[in-house]
Order: sequence, then C-alpha cells, then structure tokens
Amino acid sequence: MIQATFHYMAAMDERPYYYLCRPPESEPPTNVDVERIVVDVHDARTLRETPSLDREGFTLVDHRTGVDDLLDHDRIRRDYYPEMEALVADATGAARVVAFDHNVRRGDVDRETTELRAPVPLVHNDYTVASGPQRVRDLLPGDADALLAGRFAVINVWKPVVGPVESMPLAVCEATSMTQDDFVETELRYSDRTGEIYSVTHRPEHRWHYYPAMSATEALLLKCYDSDPAVARFTAHSAFVDPGSPADAPPRQSVEVRTLAFFS
Repeated sequence: MIQATFHYMAAMDERPYYYLCRPPESEPPTNVDVERIVVDVHDARTLRETPSLDREGFTLVDHRTGVDDLLDHDRIRRDYYPEMEALVADATGAARVVAFDHNVRRGDVDRETTELRAPVPLVHNDYTVASGPQRVRDLLPGDADALLAGRFAVINVWKPVVGPVESMPLAVCEATSMTQDDFVETELRYSDRTGEIYSVTHRPEHRWHYYPAMSATEALLLKCYDSDPAVARFTAHSAFVDPGSPADAPPRQSVEVRTLAFFS
C-alpha cells in the first residue's frame, strides 16, 4: 500500500462544469474547486479475490495486441477496436459490443496542442445515469429503443502502450465503497454540444486500488455505466502521482477505448 494525493471535487451549490473549448469571455473554463485528499492506495495484485466488473467495478486481464502502433489513430479505429470488442465480449459475456471512442495519453504532452492527451488527475466517472443511455441514442439511433430495453454497460479498456508504467498510473475506487451521493453530475461543454460526467466528492470510506508496473500485455477493464442497479454501475478513477516513481521515470503512455456492451 502507498499513500498519494487525489483531487476530488469540493462541495459546491451550483452545477459544476468544464469547458472543453474556448469559453465565453464572461465565464471561467470551470467553476469546480478541487479538494486535495491524501488516501491509501492498495496494490490490487495482492487482493485475495480477483476483482470483478460487477462487484468492484474493475478487473485486470491479459491482452497482447496485434496492432504494432497504438499511437496511430487510424490503426486504432480499424484494427484495435475489433480487438477490444472481442476482449470485452469474452470478459463479460455480452451478446454485442461496440467500440466507439478512444484516447491516447502521454504524461509529457500539452493536451491543447496535440492529438495526444495528458493523464487526468481528477477523480471522476465518464458517464452518468442520463449520459450513458444518451450515448446509445447518439451512436445507434435506429436500434436505440430496442437496445435500451435490455441491459447494457459502458466499459472502458485501459492499456499501457509501453510498459511497465512507472509514472502517473491509473487508480480505481472500489464500487462497493461508494454511494450514489458521492457522484455529482458535471457538464462538459464543447463547442457544439454539452455532455455529462460525474465528478466525485470525498468520503473516508472510499477504497482505492491500482496495479503497480502494469505491462503492455495487460489491460484494465472498468465499468463506467451499467443499466442494472443490482451490480456495480459506476467506477470512479483517476491518474495520480505515485510518490514511489523514480525521478527519471519515462512519461506514461496509454490508450483507452470506450465500448458499449449489450447483454440481450
């Protein structure tokens, strides 16, 4: 176990937002105040039971990609997406999986000037009760009504491009340690639309985990939405500064793919 500082959202009365485009001159880029909390982060490799997507909200799997360039966005869409669809289907038993989005991140880039994005050191979850189903309506409008009648989930697959990861690893908060009150709807304001994620407020009961020194032959699956209230529905996560990282550790390079998993 290590201790590290995590950036939670401080309590606030107004609706939180982030602009992911140039904001109007009258508004700041965000109205969110950050609360820095030192938490225990447990080594998930030492857990007695392997975490599961439906209980803890995350799980680690072995995966050796056949794509030789995970920095090439076209190759990712053409060749890596099908791999992720097969991986999620195998891990969950889903009848249909659709990969629809991805991010490539590197720890030493300026996210405003490159296709590569920086790790996100904020505790959050990518979808909400409202925005999860809306993503199905946006992407699969012809089939949305039928698909939304059954169970579906949004599952992210996070994988190092090169390993081992020695700086800015990804941590996940065990779903069983959270309550719905911990999640706060937060607007993501783009130039042409407004999306919604969950920011997260702190409670001492939160149990954080990470997989030290993740390799390029491992992949972390995390649940960002599930329509079934009987299982883990949301998994808060965040990049963090590992106090044990070597001073000369190479910047983290990772790729994450978002998928829709349909179970009927």
